Amino acid sequence: MHIETDRLAIVELTMEMARDIHENSLDDDPRKFIPDEVFETVEEARETVAFLMSRYHTPEGPFVYAVQAKGKEACIGYVQLVLLEDGNREIGYHIGKAYTGKGYATEAVSAFLPVIAAQTGSGEIYGICLKENAASCRVLEKCGFETVFEGCGLYQGKQREIVKSIWRASADRRALYGT
Repeated sequence: MHIETDRLAIVELTMEMARDIHENSLDDDPRKFIPDEVFETVEEARETVAFLMSRYHTPEGPFVYAVQAKGKEACIGYVQLVLLEDGNREIGYHIGKAYTGKGYATEAVSAFLPVIAAQTGSGEIYGICLKENAASCRVLEKCGFETVFEGCGLYQGKQREIVKSIWRASADRRALYGT
């Protein structure tokens, strides 16, 4: 996969990105909102990158792709699609703290959604975030997700206040991307 926007490239992970992935994972937000995606060492990040790279050609994934700012080789974050236990799929994303506040997450998710939906045959994709993560909730809203639930729900193995949203491929998107 290789997706380009005005400012970003979304590409397959490489082992060379492990250091950036490790460093981005140590930001405050991952520790607070997605603690299972924090890599305390570069070696831990390398092991995870190797596993994720092995999943690109499987039907179930997870499908995790690096986000790069155009003109830079650094991995500034990621977008992902993961299979949920109920058979639905969920979008995930993170942009490193040094790059936040520039609209990169919205730009990456907007570009990624129709392509990954077509690749996986997903007409619906969920977005689930903690209610207190206002920035993530805004990204989902800007990308066309519709809130379907707000309240106490399971998140990272604990009951927390969540917002669950859904993105549906429109007829135009389905015709264009085959979803």
